[in-house]
Amino acid sequence: MKNTIITFIVSVVWIFFPVINSAAPVSSLPTGSSTLTTSAEAKDAQPGTADENDIMRFTGTIALIKDFYVQSTQDKQLLENAIRGMVNGLDPHSEYLDQESYKTLMMTTSGEFGGIGIEVAPEFGVLKIISPIDDTPAQKVGLKAGDYVVALDGKLVSEMSLKEAIEKMRGKSGTEMTLTILRKGNKSPLVFKLTREMIHIQSVKSKMLDNNVGYVRITQFQEPSAKLMQEAIRNLQRQSNNHLSGVILDLRNNPGGLLESAVGVADTFLDSNTLKNRFNNVIVYTDGRLPEAQYKAKATTGDILNGAPLIVLINSGSASASEIVAGALQDYHRAVIIGETSFGKGSVQTVLPLDKNHAIKLTTALYHTPSGRVIQNVGIIPDIAVENLKIQKNAANDDLAMIEPLKEYQLKNHIATTDSNPLNATLQAQNDFALASEDFQLFQALKILRTMHVVGQMQNQSTTTVAKAAS
Repeated sequence: MKNTIITFIVSVVWIFFPVINSAAPVSSLPTGSSTLTTSAEAKDAQPGTADENDIMRFTGTIALIKDFYVQSTQDKQLLENAIRGMVNGLDPHSEYLDQESYKTLMMTTSGEFGGIGIEVAPEFGVLKIISPIDDTPAQKVGLKAGDYVVALDGKLVSEMSLKEAIEKMRGKSGTEMTLTILRKGNKSPLVFKLTREMIHIQSVKSKMLDNNVGYVRITQFQEPSAKLMQEAIRNLQRQSNNHLSGVILDLRNNPGGLLESAVGVADTFLDSNTLKNRFNNVIVYTDGRLPEAQYKAKATTGDILNGAPLIVLINSGSASASEIVAGALQDYHRAVIIGETSFGKGSVQTVLPLDKNHAIKLTTALYHTPSGRVIQNVGIIPDIAVENLKIQKNAANDDLAMIEPLKEYQLKNHIATTDSNPLNATLQAQNDFALASEDFQLFQALKILRTMHVVGQMQNQSTTTVAKAAS
């Protein structure tokens, strides 16, 4: 199995640095760390450097809170809040992880945690749903990527911290909560009642579609996801007697996860022998201010599909690690990317431990696709844009006519031949209509992959004919 070295969580890498003793003198801080200046030095200080007045303002604030706040406060609580505010003020993805948050992060990456099953990010003072997780309460009630959560159990999200909002959505399995949602295209808010569940994420799902087309869905990039996907594809190959026409890799509403896992997934389809050292065989690289933030992953030998057609489905809920996979396969022209422009989360968060129970998750770098594209705030633009439309029957209530033009075998009293089997064609059209009604983007992907398979067969036949003629 192909392995990478560094592990990222939600595009996060575990890099363990020595904990800095808060009691240490300023002179013992690492080279490059910001230091405090005295009033005498303030004249020569760089803009933005803290001076004695800033420190007095900070300590004065603590003293005033302790003296005048309506409730008694503890020094530990005030310091925790100060750290939290300092980190949260940097960007939407940096945060302070207290003991409970640190524990939750570990549970999430293991694939089991309690709650309603949505990935969110702060935006415009509320929470934007990046994606609902498959088979969770959020997906079951119809929450969608791009929805804005404005209230939880009637309390405005704008009046909560991110930590408070996330904790409010968590809870014991079986307990209920209400989400108030703003959705594009709806003039009034939508209210959803959900029952919390223990969330068990099945990161890889697979099935066989018609004509030996394999379908593999990755819901989140967890530690075993690359290995599970490879096992799923091998099972599909056995089902097709090693005649798999191609694979549709579904990354829609996949909010990301372990970067190492994403690299493993992309590498599964990239053979360094056929890449001809284009982009130096790089799958993804990161660019940050410090050397520790520099990361580069390269493709190795072997393509599990041996060049068979590959389609990747993405939408606005495909973020982070999903965009790494789609971007790498798109740059090397190994897959056709179909669907909608992805979320555009191209920053890397590093988990830096403060002690055994506390850490900060800090944005340390931006990642790039092999060709050097930056995904942050841009996303992956699909090769073929397909909206997730809803198919409705036409006035004549003719399902088949919506999927394919009228054919001879559909005409009344048509002349049958021994070589044709109109029943098979009719069943195929009926299956197509059912798939198009259920999942239009997947239906379009299947149609395109069928065409790619046929074109590939024609090219192989042409090459064989030329070779025979030459001999």
